[in-house]
Amino acid sequence: MSPLDDTGAPVPVPDRVRRVVSIVPSLTETVAVTAPGLLAGATDWCTRTAGLDVPRVKGTKNPDLERIAELRPDVVLGNTEENRPADVEAMRAAGIAVWMTEIRTVDEALASLRRMLAEACRVPVPGWLDEASRVWSDVAPGEPRTAIVPIWRRPWMVVGRDTFTGDVLSRLGVSNLYAGHPDRYPKIALDELNAVGAGLVVLPDEPYRFTADDGPESFPGVDVALVDGRYLTWYGPSLTEAPAALARQLAAARPY
Repeated sequence: MSPLDDTGAPVPVPDRVRRVVSIVPSLTETVAVTAPGLLAGATDWCTRTAGLDVPRVKGTKNPDLERIAELRPDVVLGNTEENRPADVEAMRAAGIAVWMTEIRTVDEALASLRRMLAEACRVPVPGWLDEASRVWSDVAPGEPRTAIVPIWRRPWMVVGRDTFTGDVLSRLGVSNLYAGHPDRYPKIALDELNAVGAGLVVLPDEPYRFTADDGPESFPGVDVALVDGRYLTWYGPSLTEAPAALARQLAAARPY
């Protein structure tokens, strides 16, 4: 009987997996750290681990499906937020086993990665994942703050409801002002963002690369925290370091 991925779809993974193609950067890092010999392909955006030398299959939103098929993967790893259903359906129609993750909280990330590694990749659960579980169970929230979390500009887009990013911040004491918005990543005019009364603006360096010179000037007089987007949005080995790193970056927030 085939194991079920996060969406409940049966995935015909062989008993021994030798070739994995990942079309999500954080999942690529997860496999690269845990069982690097399995990686047979990754997207152009998969930058971790350093020096990763595998065939590239274009991006998360436009994967090269013919190239993926040529790589003869035992399983392709994807994510419901990062990858398009049409691409997943096309790969499955071509007889490729595709394991989809669906992650919107830290707890879901820990459980999903454990299942993916054990059932989709057929490898033992790594020590770093146990460490990540321990680290997050010990997190003590910092000073309560209400924030907006832009992820893009031109147009401005922010983190809305039911996101991994929002859950990460909530565990650190930061409430997302747009957590109740109907959209997960709503477009909000800058005038409104400056009028909603947020005490903090959290600016990650991905997907838009906010920097000290690009972003903070749009929020005069408000504390701005520049944070590492990998710790805020990636689920993988970075989970072990994320709480401490983000706590430091949030504590350093200041007006620009």
